[in-house]
Formats: sequence, C-alpha cells, structure tokens
Amino acid sequence: MGAFVQQMLNALQLGSVYALISLGYTMVYGILRLINFAHGDIFMVAAYVGFFAMTFFLSVRLPSSLTFVCGMLLTMAATALLAVFIERVAYRPLRNAPRVSVVITALGVGTFLENFTLATLGAEPRRMPALIPAVNLDLQGVTISTVQIVIVLVSVCLMLLLDATVMKTMTGIAMRAVSYDRTTAQLLGVPVNRIISITFAIGSAVAGAGGILYGQAYPIIDPYMGLRIGWWAFIAAVVGGIGNIRGAMVGSYVLALVEILTPVFLPSTYRDFVAFSLLLLFLVLRPTGILGQPMAKKV
Repeated sequence: MGAFVQQMLNALQLGSVYALISLGYTMVYGILRLINFAHGDIFMVAAYVGFFAMTFFLSVRLPSSLTFVCGMLLTMAATALLAVFIERVAYRPLRNAPRVSVVITALGVGTFLENFTLATLGAEPRRMPALIPAVNLDLQGVTISTVQIVIVLVSVCLMLLLDATVMKTMTGIAMRAVSYDRTTAQLLGVPVNRIISITFAIGSAVAGAGGILYGQAYPIIDPYMGLRIGWWAFIAAVVGGIGNIRGAMVGSYVLALVEILTPVFLPSTYRDFVAFSLLLLFLVLRPTGILGQPMAKKV
C-alpha cells in the first residue's frame, strides 16, 4: 500500500506539470480550432529562459526563494510575449487559410524554435539551479519531498486562477464568446484579435510556469525536451476533452497515472505505446474526451 501511495504522489507531481502545458493546447483549440504544435517548444524555451534568469539572479546573490519567484514571473512574461509574437506573425495571416496550412505552419514554428535554440545555445544539456530545499518527509513509509509539495501547490493555484479568469471575468466571457461564435462575437463588439492574443499569452505563460516547475523536479534541460513533453500534454488535452479547460486538467492526471504505473506492470519502454493506445481508444469510443461535449451544428 505504501508503494502504491508513493506512485500516486509521483503521478500527482507529473500530472500537475502536464496540466500546465496541456492548458495551452486546449485554450488555443477552443478559440481557433487550431492545434498549436509549437506549444511544446514554447515550454522548452521557457525552461531555458528560466535557467538563464535564475542563474543571473543567483549571481547577484538574490535569496533562493526570491530567485524562484522572480525567475518564474520573468519566464511567464517572456513566454507570453513570444506566443503573442508567434500568433501575430505566423498564425494571424493564415486565419482564413485552409486548415492544413496552419497545421504545417505550427509544425514549422516548433522546428524553428528547436533548431534556433540548438544553433545558439548548443546541444549540451544544462542543469537547472535547484532552488527548492530538498527536504524529504517520511509519513508511514511514504516519502513526500518539498519539491513535490511546491510543484503541486503552485500548479493547483495557477489552474484555479486560470479557471476563475475564464469563468468569472469579462476577458474570460469574451474568450468563451469567441470560442462559441467568432463572427457574432465580433459583431457584438468583442475585440477578437486582442482576445486571441490574450489567449495565446495566458496559455503560454502557464506553460512557462510549467517549464520552471519541471526544471525543479527533473533538472536536466535540452533543446529537444519539448518534443516528448509536448506530445504527452497534447494527448492529455485530447483525453480530457480538448477545448475544455477542466478536461485538460483531468486528462493530465490520468495520463500521468498511466506513465507512472506502466513500468510497474510492463517494461518502461511500453510507456509511449500505452499512452498512444489510450489516445486511440478515446478517439474511437469517446472522441470528445472525458469532459468534452459534442458540438452541435445547425444545418
């Protein structure tokens, strides 16, 4: 039982990080019906921005706790600006283009971010500064680390804040209006372009926080780290119900549970096989995901 509870805690930590990344996928899809395949690479850029920011703050002898907070805020701001720039330059001109053109562009943006990072910073992995004191608490044979506690608490706070923003603020109402009917929302005075930019900014800022938290739990970063994490976060969004914020959160924890428990029963090399099999199963049996709802179309 102790080992099972320990695995649940590990899944809770990993699922919290996946949730912060999958929220970006689901928000952009909810607004534009676009799968932003560059989102995983924005997460990678966030990890590097956090690395350099935290290294600088430590070099000027800023306390570790303040370095962690300042580094996260700076990273979230930087990734938000990057996402707004990408949306304005790469996606907005193709808004009325065929869907395949936008998908190819998203893949191209992700490839550009990977190779630009590789060309400018090199392929050598870097180690993220450890800013959270490594203290392990032993409770009835279950080990809980301070890193796990901080990751889960910060992630849950950000998710609750995002959910409240979307459900209870004027900006959130505008987001839902654009998601429901972009043309009618524009006729009613909703600034559609601004709302779409805000959506990209918020989704990427949350992923930026995920990059910092991931770096504290798994401190080695490299230019290709966004590939696998991005795909798993995308699967989590689909399983939970892409376009549904709460569904993305639920799907992330489900997928993290799959990733953590698969090596218990099968070889660890089966992780991706089980994850993609789960995705295929949902696409066949419940295409809308766990919390997603089918969209009614007037004919």
